[in-house]
Amino acid sequence: MTRKMWGLIPVLDCSQLLRLCPSQCKPSVWPITTPDPRVDSPQRTMSDQAFVTLATNDSYAKGAMVLGQSLRNHNTTRKLVALVGPHVAEPCRDALRSIFDEVRVVDVMDSGDTAHLALMKRPDLGVTFTKLHCWTLTHYSKCVFMDADTLVLSNIDELFEREELSAAPDPGWPDCFNSGVFVFRPSNETHEKLLTFCGENGSFDGGDQGVLNSFFNTWATADISKHLPFIYNLSSIAIYSYLPAFKQYGHDAKVVHFLGKVKPWNYSYDAQRGEVKGHSQSPDQTQLHPDYLLMWWQLYAKSVLPLLQKAFGDTPFNSGFVEAGSDEKLHEDVREHPAPSFPPPQKVSSEERKQRWEAGQIDYLGDDSFANIERKLDSFLK
Repeated sequence: MTRKMWGLIPVLDCSQLLRLCPSQCKPSVWPITTPDPRVDSPQRTMSDQAFVTLATNDSYAKGAMVLGQSLRNHNTTRKLVALVGPHVAEPCRDALRSIFDEVRVVDVMDSGDTAHLALMKRPDLGVTFTKLHCWTLTHYSKCVFMDADTLVLSNIDELFEREELSAAPDPGWPDCFNSGVFVFRPSNETHEKLLTFCGENGSFDGGDQGVLNSFFNTWATADISKHLPFIYNLSSIAIYSYLPAFKQYGHDAKVVHFLGKVKPWNYSYDAQRGEVKGHSQSPDQTQLHPDYLLMWWQLYAKSVLPLLQKAFGDTPFNSGFVEAGSDEKLHEDVREHPAPSFPPPQKVSSEERKQRWEAGQIDYLGDDSFANIERKLDSFLK
């Protein structure tokens, strides 16, 4: 009897076999059935979403490469897109293509608003209007824009659960969001409205942040779910202006934003010593936090520089590295933006110091430096 049963099994079809199996065996068969094509799979959803950044010159292209590699290193499941200006060299575009899924050349849009940019002492921000091109990426359903001077410290794919326009508060004026990291939905209609708005209203700061805050003007009051936690856009300025919060929450940071005119690529790196040159390891001398700055350069040295060397081949380019045997020799881009030097600060009374704090005039390099505040906190905590 047993031999006859075994002889019949090869000619049974799947449905007959399932009827012969006990009920507890059947669930193991269901995963191999063909899924309903009308239901989006997780992979399809992921390919329909992207992280987007912008580089208008070769220096910012380096920043974009480090950002893209940091997203890769933390296992993002989304696409990576780099918008680049026409002035980005072809070898840099090739290196970007090694990291990003899509590299798209866009026209540079300059605000031409020299008056407001002069108030911020940042004429370089005029071309940040080019960022508005990101709304034309309509083959994606949702995107997260990240400035090229940001660095990802952990996986942040959960940002795609947020809606347009979600962003973190700006450290200088918290009722405004900082446009270095924001969630948006690409739309040609929104893009056209933004361009029209720019033409009619300009920007209160001369850059994209002023435009976007004026356009999405209900961000501060309408929907708290569109307020990203500050750990998604942690700036060095905030670290020094509110050190107690950094000590409490800084370990949870997911994105570091190197705000300010001097960027990580404006320094140079000594690979043998593992040191950033032109930058003091003491936070008294700069607003760029030394630990994050070193982290940026280590990632650049390990993952980005080899791509640039391959792309440029025999063509010389500014690697950002200190040449062997010339510890004091800094590269050209560092000389263009040297680490600032300041005269010794004058002593002020406690009352005057308090008034300056309330007015936002914080002495980052003197009494209110990172190290001094930390020592004061430690004395209270002991």
